[in-house]
Amino acid sequence: MLKLYKKSELTFSLLWIGIYCIAMSAADNISGNIGIQSVVSLPVIAILSITLMIFVFKNGLCRNYGLCKPKLPCSRMLFYIPPAILLTVNLWHGVTLNYTPLETALYILTMLGVGFVEELIFRGLLFNAMRKNNPTAAVIVSSVTFGIGHIINLFNGSGMDIVENAVQIISAVAVGFMFVMIYIKSESLIVCILTHGLFNSLSAFSDEAAISTKQRLLSCLFIVILCLTYTVVISRINKKQTSNE
Repeated sequence: MLKLYKKSELTFSLLWIGIYCIAMSAADNISGNIGIQSVVSLPVIAILSITLMIFVFKNGLCRNYGLCKPKLPCSRMLFYIPPAILLTVNLWHGVTLNYTPLETALYILTMLGVGFVEELIFRGLLFNAMRKNNPTAAVIVSSVTFGIGHIINLFNGSGMDIVENAVQIISAVAVGFMFVMIYIKSESLIVCILTHGLFNSLSAFSDEAAISTKQRLLSCLFIVILCLTYTVVISRINKKQTSNE
């Protein structure tokens, strides 16, 4: 694995994205066929997480990929208010228990793992592999790829229809831009990992049946405006602060 990484970081990151998408899509489908939410997905994401952690820690790449304390204090990042607001979105239209207590625990643990792996492979591996040659392209490609990657939810037995998936992809692209800006400014993925994992986990309590198409579209619009506005504002604020120091 280290040999491939040294040869081409971009190839290495794309390989990991492919492995993740295929493995988790298959695991989710198998879990659905068994009839127990995330019963296979959890061990699969655990294996992927542990493998990546061993690779990063063993090769001294923690700081390279943001697995470290944020460089900037909360006051320099607007106290991370927008990510905190984002966490509430899944609960706007009602709260319910979608799974049994056991399934809920399995699902939450799986989603926390998903938050870690997705941030590391998209914001960590892919973004850093591209930023050396073209930082702007790295921001765009890593964010758009992250969003498009959610198309697997059409095929993993989630029950999501095309409209729901399109809304999820658009929202994910916007969130991707916000997360990559947080990473660039703080040089840490910790906030991104925590926000991502918790956001996914809270979907276990979202009353999806009560959400209309109009409400789904309005929520998507809010996420896009929130994330893109924060991305622009935080990039300018910190740039101005840096020039004044």
